[in-house]
Amino acid sequence: MAVPECALVVGTAGSAVKIRPSSFIISAMSDLSRSATRVQEALAAAGIVARVVELPASTRTAAEAASAIGCEVAQIAKSLIFRGATSGDPLLVIASGTNRVDEKRVAAAAGEGLGKADAEFVRQRVGFAIGGIPPVGHDTKLVTFIDEDLFRFERIWAAAGTPHAVFELSPSDLPLMTGGRVLRIA
Repeated sequence: MAVPECALVVGTAGSAVKIRPSSFIISAMSDLSRSATRVQEALAAAGIVARVVELPASTRTAAEAASAIGCEVAQIAKSLIFRGATSGDPLLVIASGTNRVDEKRVAAAAGEGLGKADAEFVRQRVGFAIGGIPPVGHDTKLVTFIDEDLFRFERIWAAAGTPHAVFELSPSDLPLMTGGRVLRIA
């Protein structure tokens, strides 16, 4: 897959993704927002070599993130929180940016129905606001399901705690850092 031409190359562990010059700001960890720093620390604690970057453009949606980064929308690992219909606990689904979650399929894997998780529930139970939910660094351990479609790519991008922060990773990092189960989401 060709990556759009640009001036900045951000990479980890021998790989690189090019980002258009108008779309990036690389910050030292001390310059990251509190939420982005929390994600950077969670990545380090999980043994994942990745660098959180904060962008001036919004990364709130998968399409916005892909546009800001310069990658395919499908390479965005969107983190969605659902509420367990029986337990009331938050459930994390990490889906490819182009996929719509088949809630019945995820509910069957979770062993309970899925309910809507509003913004207040997400902030209180997960510790991040909708639009910047990362796959790691949550206030509590979450039951996690990972979209198998993300494994089509060598490198993907995930939110890093704010609607302007992201990090690059390998899809194989997701189960390692989340303890999540890979399944067909769409």
